[in-house]
Amino acid sequence: MFTILLICGGLVGFYLLLCLTVLQLPKCKSTAKLHGKTVVVTGANSGIGKATALDLARRGARVILACRDESKALAAVTDIQRETGNKEVVYMHLDLASLKSVRSFAENFLRKESRLDILINNAGLVMAGKTEDGFGMIFGVNHLGHFLLTILLLERLKECGPSRVVTVSSMTYSWGKIDFNCINTHKDLCLGKSGLYLVTLYSHSKLCNNLFIHELAKRLKGTNVTCYSLHPGIIKTDIVRHSTIWWRLLMAPIVLLFFTDVDSGAQTSLHCALQEGLEPLSGRYFSSCAVQNVPAKARDDAVAKKLWEVSESLVGLA
Repeated sequence: MFTILLICGGLVGFYLLLCLTVLQLPKCKSTAKLHGKTVVVTGANSGIGKATALDLARRGARVILACRDESKALAAVTDIQRETGNKEVVYMHLDLASLKSVRSFAENFLRKESRLDILINNAGLVMAGKTEDGFGMIFGVNHLGHFLLTILLLERLKECGPSRVVTVSSMTYSWGKIDFNCINTHKDLCLGKSGLYLVTLYSHSKLCNNLFIHELAKRLKGTNVTCYSLHPGIIKTDIVRHSTIWWRLLMAPIVLLFFTDVDSGAQTSLHCALQEGLEPLSGRYFSSCAVQNVPAKARDDAVAKKLWEVSESLVGLA
């Protein structure tokens, strides 16, 4: 009995040590105020996106919640306005699974809004199926939708510089790869039906995020727009809400014990969006509010350039 108690005590102590070290994420140290600035945050009706939008609203920004679900987005607007006292928090419809919707959002935004100082490509999902345009859902939303959105808003970002593009990636990019043959033949990043299929697709899409930012930084040289990708941490969000019940049940205890809160998950996004002096690090990848070195495949110039050109063709820009 004593041995069991000793083991349990050791496990509890180890878990508490993890909570105070590995699971404790740093906070964004920027004290920047954003009065007169406009920010777009995709997927801002919940999770990391909502926490990010809330912080930006507290700093005085005009915050556009670019979301698919109108009722959830309007509820988030009400919450953020109530908590911050900032009435310059608004919803605009954006469905990243529809290129038509992305174009409509951009046209609507450019017609109504005179500024864009920060674009935060936050939305992401883990979900099977196809987009409205026939792309794999994860590929279409996590990469192609944000790719098109960024390109369509780029001139406004340049006009309002210095400005920034921040794309939420994930540490899972390290498991990803880009199969251009599969993209060309199936409009998706890979094929399969195993239990890990969606995780594999997600990893590939996050590598796309990093390569997109790597190439975007090259194309933005000489402008006053900089860009960054990031890993937010291992965060409790509803990103796997579309996965199977068995997968959610499997993940539930792991999420409960080892994932941290959405406010912590927003900190690296805020760091990349606000911290002074990051301009020389444009195109780099961040985690825990610090720049990180990445393996060669995440900074491969040839692959990044080809992904850009293929993406242009797929979204109808080429």
